[in-house]
Amino acid sequence: MQTAVGRSEPLASAPTFSRLDNRATRAQAWALHGVLIDQFIASHKRAPEELVLDIDASDVPLHGQQEAAEFHAYYDHHCYLPLYVFCGQAMLVCYLRRSKIDAAKHAAAIIKLLVKRLRQAWPAVRVIVRGDSGFCRQRLLRWCERSGVGYVIGLARNARLHAQVEYAEAMLADAYERSAIKQRLVAQFAYAARSWQRERRVITRLEYGAQGTNPRFVVTNLDAEPVQLYERLYCQRGEAENRIKEAQLDLFGTRASCHRFAANQFRLLLAALAYTLMQRLRELALKASELERASAATIRVRLLKIGAAILRNTRRVRIMLASHHPMRALYARAAARLAALGP
Repeated sequence: MQTAVGRSEPLASAPTFSRLDNRATRAQAWALHGVLIDQFIASHKRAPEELVLDIDASDVPLHGQQEAAEFHAYYDHHCYLPLYVFCGQAMLVCYLRRSKIDAAKHAAAIIKLLVKRLRQAWPAVRVIVRGDSGFCRQRLLRWCERSGVGYVIGLARNARLHAQVEYAEAMLADAYERSAIKQRLVAQFAYAARSWQRERRVITRLEYGAQGTNPRFVVTNLDAEPVQLYERLYCQRGEAENRIKEAQLDLFGTRASCHRFAANQFRLLLAALAYTLMQRLRELALKASELERASAATIRVRLLKIGAAILRNTRRVRIMLASHHPMRALYARAAARLAALGP
């Protein structure tokens, strides 16, 4: 670590790091979110034509007397409820929230700020917001429509939606009884909840099999074919859940043991920055290698967390790895790729 930061004197101790955490402020959290977005923008050599923003929430368990600690009935424990936004594998937002709130709280404001910053860098980029039914809120939908932002967001089941597809489900049930083969249909219809001011396009995926019916509903303002929207676009949103697990489980993204809420936000952002480093390492140094799609935990254990002897003098630092290390060739190739990028 001394070599990495270019200092020969002792680095910060654990108590010093703890004081750093507890001095964190909301302004610093805002600045670190800016780092995440700036890194994402800098990772593109040319302006992308389209960006799909995945928005999702998860829990951070609490086991002490942290500020704003609240019990969440769904997760069955005291926790925070951070809001994440990903674009592909890149994390753009890791916003800590208390848990006794609507899961979509702050989502519209965060998407608004994020899209504004992305359009400053790429004015012509097309943006699509993707999320599950927990984020189907009138405020977010209306803002997307006013701002020229596409959306494909899950829609919770209700009696009116079931009434819309009742006839189609009966047809699938009859076909299943005749053939004993699971039936599937993707269709569309216009629908307006009572709180909506107008009708919107809803994509439905209907299935009927041995366990009965299993409908899904998605609301969207996009014009593509229903099958393409559901299978090729909406169903891919589950990948964001894997990225959240990677940040939380592999990179200690649930460290929220500080008493102060702002300090715990800072700790989560440190995990977000570590995730960004890992993601960029995969893109820049491990491309076309056996670890190109590896998780952060696998990269840490197999490539980074290995024994080495370090010899340092006034002219250079030598890192001597074991000659029989199974990934020595990949390690050398990754180091050479990073060195070729320059400072």
